[in-house]
Parts: sequence; C-alpha cells; structure tokens
Amino acid sequence: MQYEIHIINLDPTVGSEIRKTRPCLIISPDDLNLHLRTVQVAPLTSNTKPLPWRVPLTFQGKKGMIALDQIRTVDKQRLVRKSGHLKVAAIEQVRQVIRAMLVE
Repeated sequence: MQYEIHIINLDPTVGSEIRKTRPCLIISPDDLNLHLRTVQVAPLTSNTKPLPWRVPLTFQGKKGMIALDQIRTVDKQRLVRKSGHLKVAAIEQVRQVIRAMLVE
C-alpha cells in the first residue's frame, strides 16, 4: 500500500489545505497501514511551480507535483479507489525530500 496512489476525498478542509477529491500518495509504511485505520498521504497537485518540498511527476498523462508540504493523516474511509503506484525513481525523490524536511 505504501507508495500507491489513491483517489481520496480530502474535504472538508480548513484554510490553505489542499481540498477536493484528488489523487494522493500513501506515504505511511505498510506496518502502520496494516494495523491502523488511518494512512498518511501527500496530495498530488497540477500546480507545477518548482518548490523544494514538492516532487514532480507525470500521472495518468498529466504533469503535476507530489505536495509533501501538505502531508496529512486520513481515515481509510476517505480512500475512494486505487489508481496507480509510484515508480522507483520518484519513490527515492520522495524519500529524499521527506528526510530533508523532517529528519535533517
């Protein structure tokens, strides 16, 4: 389940949170995903402005970004359907950005 892309209903939101039903990358590890009723996700956005905490990708023929600055925890009931899986090169980019943001 980690690094799968799912369509997720993010509403309701508050303020500047990314909203609506959209593709999101599941970033929480599978050992958590198997035991909890929640998952940690990063929404995908069509905004392609390059920012150091966003990872570029092309998903279903559309260019966009993985918004790692918008990580949130959602209940699995919000997951609408699986729609893909991240490629190995993009997974490594996601890991590097998360390390830079949260570890270093």
